[in-house]
Amino acid sequence: MCKEINPTINALIKAMITTDQLNSNIRGLKPSATLQINEDSNRLIRQGRDIIKLGLGQSPFPVPPPVVKALQDNAHEKDYLPVRGLDQLRKTVATYYQKRDGIERSADDILVGPGSKELLFNLQMACNGELLIPAPSWVSYAPQAIIIGRKVTWLPTKAENNWRIDPETLDQFCTYNPGRPRILILNYPSNPTGCSYDSESLAALAAVTRKHGIIVVADEIYAETNYSGSHESMAAHYPEGTVISSGLSKWCGAGGWRLGVMVFPDSLRELQNTMAVIASETFTSISAPTQYAACTAFTPSSELDEYLSASRKVLQTIASYMVNRLRDCDLEMQNPEGGFYILVSFEKWREKLYHNGITTPDQLCQQLLNNAGVALLPGTDFGLPENQLYTRLAFVDFDGEKALNAITEKNTPNEELLKNYCPKLVIACDRIKQWLQAL
Repeated sequence: MCKEINPTINALIKAMITTDQLNSNIRGLKPSATLQINEDSNRLIRQGRDIIKLGLGQSPFPVPPPVVKALQDNAHEKDYLPVRGLDQLRKTVATYYQKRDGIERSADDILVGPGSKELLFNLQMACNGELLIPAPSWVSYAPQAIIIGRKVTWLPTKAENNWRIDPETLDQFCTYNPGRPRILILNYPSNPTGCSYDSESLAALAAVTRKHGIIVVADEIYAETNYSGSHESMAAHYPEGTVISSGLSKWCGAGGWRLGVMVFPDSLRELQNTMAVIASETFTSISAPTQYAACTAFTPSSELDEYLSASRKVLQTIASYMVNRLRDCDLEMQNPEGGFYILVSFEKWREKLYHNGITTPDQLCQQLLNNAGVALLPGTDFGLPENQLYTRLAFVDFDGEKALNAITEKNTPNEELLKNYCPKLVIACDRIKQWLQAL
């Protein structure tokens, strides 16, 4: 039986860590916004509230059956695997990207880690460079840089340009601030906008990044969810300076499996080697069964092709519906091209929102959560200023397995798919409309 801790000892323990002892880079940081909104939503649901969860961008789809079976078949694998990843997996990943992008890659170019998030963090730790990210961007890029003590520069983008980085803006910034090593993170299709880059845009950016010697991290975690079924990598335009980042979380529905991969060119081998050293002193290697299962995930097959095709069709159908419904509410947004996100502007409602005491995106999201039961995230979490009334909507609160079956087996009409298999998304649009009309 445990004895009660002596109050004096307890006080000494509490005094061991003071505010002054905490890393100054971390003191002002909040928990990840996407994870926090998920916890807040679940807490309200446990309290009996009817909450529609459009905050955390977790894939609604099940892990493909062949990949699940591969995990089951390899559950007995228990050994520590090489720090850089299972050799078989690295060869499989290299072949996958070589065929997709038409660029020579080998197992030596691949690094495997516990989710792309950890690999992105380790890359910033290994590379002493200023971080360049578009505004808006995923919530964790900037905090990771801040934790490590790196400088962060937000590059402005515009809705009318589908939130893409303008090559001239990037060129001017680097020209006026020369001589610094820099990392540019390019995420497309984008979280939070759903927008992407075409071949012409990538070529123009490649010319600028090559001119200024910028390392580009192409965060392509949503590449296989592109509604068109095609994706062109920055690595095809700037192979010598681009690191591809991906994993199983979004297109394979396996976020909780925590497996990420990075693909390096020969010219960045020193960066890759340094990251491997960091890995050897931190996470060592990731779950062996998961790595064996990932070999199946990165091996093209007719079953995986059908899974991805159906996933894209479901997501595109939902995206089209959500955009049309929200535009009917006098809300503005760009058409998403992949993933499961929409960046929604409430600017046309600014005056009415102001008269109801709502002047910031944070207040807007709090009111929608409290009064409409719809969980969204404010644009400020993604690097947009407080004076812009943007929210990010993740249309993921539906049964992905049922939706996949409906769209593949029954060729379900769009309206029936939403009504019968994604009812919460329909209700979410109804609630937002009703809430706005009541202002």
